[in-house]
Amino acid sequence: MIRTFVRSDREQVTSLVNAHIAAVVPGASVSVQALMSQLEREPGEFIVDRWVRDRVTLVAEQRGRVVAAAHLLRYRDDAGTAENYRNAGEIRWLVCWPNAPYWPDAEEAGETLAVACHAQLQRWDVTRRYATGTLPAPAVYGVPENWPHIRAIYEHIGFRNEGRTEIVFVARVDKIARPEAQLTTRRTVGINGTRITAVRGAEDVGYIEVDTNLDAGPRVSRLGAWADIGNLWVEPAHRRHGVGRWLVGQAADWLELGGATRLLDYSDAEETDYQAFLTKVGFTVLTRTVREFTA
Repeated sequence: MIRTFVRSDREQVTSLVNAHIAAVVPGASVSVQALMSQLEREPGEFIVDRWVRDRVTLVAEQRGRVVAAAHLLRYRDDAGTAENYRNAGEIRWLVCWPNAPYWPDAEEAGETLAVACHAQLQRWDVTRRYATGTLPAPAVYGVPENWPHIRAIYEHIGFRNEGRTEIVFVARVDKIARPEAQLTTRRTVGINGTRITAVRGAEDVGYIEVDTNLDAGPRVSRLGAWADIGNLWVEPAHRRHGVGRWLVGQAADWLELGGATRLLDYSDAEETDYQAFLTKVGFTVLTRTVREFTA
């Protein structure tokens, strides 16, 4: 049975969402409060969220159990909305239990739910259709490679991979290299976290920004020890002289003072030089994710 989400579904849907989060980020989970908040609005998406006109959450119930759920958005069609979002519909996320010996038809319910999502987008009469897997947890966005059953469901209803692929990297903070350099630092508030600037003499030669507020307060469990690189920039004239590696090391020192143990970063699949840099300073691949499916 496909129906609209009701409050009594919240624990089952949160458990389903957390199973998909944990397949991407080890040990991570969201609270019921965090998930319910996303269904109402996404304050962290302070640009895109204000364009949303309608929100609908659907579930697929089998034999009294919620086995699949989806959250859909419709965007406004006005001059205040970015052109590629105007009158667009989005499956913000769709999650589904995989088939199991004790529950062999769970994915069938997921496909039925996806058809219902497609029908909802048709009723909204949207002119663009997007599908992603953006859950309220760090590093869980797009359609990660860890969810092959979700990708298959999207493709079954006509969505295709037309977005770029991103690689999500993670490093243990205590394993990040700390090279020496004739540089000093200045720490300030940045646009995507705390900014640590590399200074040589009187010249700023680069900076790194790290965000330690990934857990949105108490709502994302066991992520207080994770951080995220928001920006890393080295002035062109100072590249390939170790400034980038030194900045990452300085950020690691700073994060360790606050008890952070893991650091995330991201790269487009085509950015092979940056991927090599991240590997060199101690990062490994966490997952690969397709930013967007379209239909």
